[in-house]
Amino acid sequence: MTTARDVRAPLVPRDLPTPRPPHAPDRSAPVRRRDFPGSSRQSKLLAQAIRRSVRPLLGLWSRSTTLPWPTGLLDAAGALLPAIDGTVCAPVRLPNCTGSWVEGPRTGFDRVMLYLHGGGFLCGGMRSHLRLVSRISDAGRTPVLMVDYRMLPKHSIDDAVDDGVEGYLFLLAAGYRPDQIVIAGDSAGGYLAFMVSLALRDRGVPVPGAIVALSPLTELDPARKLGHSSAAHCTLLPGNALEALAGLAGRRQESGRICPADADLSGMPPTFIQVGSHELFLVDAESMADRLADAGIACELQVWDRQVHVFQAAADLLPEGVRAIGEIGRFVRSAVPGSR
Repeated sequence: MTTARDVRAPLVPRDLPTPRPPHAPDRSAPVRRRDFPGSSRQSKLLAQAIRRSVRPLLGLWSRSTTLPWPTGLLDAAGALLPAIDGTVCAPVRLPNCTGSWVEGPRTGFDRVMLYLHGGGFLCGGMRSHLRLVSRISDAGRTPVLMVDYRMLPKHSIDDAVDDGVEGYLFLLAAGYRPDQIVIAGDSAGGYLAFMVSLALRDRGVPVPGAIVALSPLTELDPARKLGHSSAAHCTLLPGNALEALAGLAGRRQESGRICPADADLSGMPPTFIQVGSHELFLVDAESMADRLADAGIACELQVWDRQVHVFQAAADLLPEGVRAIGEIGRFVRSAVPGSR
């Protein structure tokens, strides 16, 4: 099976596997919701710090007509957050973007994950998410292909979806079976995880074995999110940031696109969603879980009490982050078992 050393060399694409029938719906499988109560002192302090620092900056950028979007800031800051000790990384070249192959300390090769980073389709990248992804790789005992997909405002969301599809085809060409692959992402990357899976299904390519979505955005229209009670409690994202993102997507002619929450979800694989109870994307996570259940797709929804947006990225500070990543690893190992 492919290792970090192998992916440094170009892979020769082979024929795609014969498409399997999409995952059969299980009409008796409702959403399995688990609420994780309690909030540590560390998480409360982090929420206060974000509310007083990051949130006002996002609001300022969203209101300004002259300030450029901080597209490179998040990824540059990620240089301060290296991968966990024992991680091996290697660059990967895809047709229209780059990527990174990440192997955590306890990685096996019976399964693999395709990871799409968050950042509002505008920012984030290989450095900003490397530490989080290395933790997930270790917990899931799986190598991870991170895709540095093309972003707004220079490119469209469709371009980002295409880059995710190319990452998936790369893994197939490397010898992985579809049922050995997990597609994962956080925030906007959660949106892409669903859209890439839908694009694969619609193109007749076998869908992955599972989806993992952390605080996923599933609807570009901010109206439902802003009308939800969680909007008043969100420590990170002001409402005008969502409105600005919707406006930017509209200028790229994205506003009329089908979003995951509106799509035909038949044939999607088992899905795992984590979200904080006090964040704007709670309504997106809950509605997506309900839609999946309506389509007969097994879904586990975990709602973590008063946790910030993508709190798993703060696992160095938060005991909840450590536990949540452990839950991700549990799901990945059970949904895509190794040695078969």
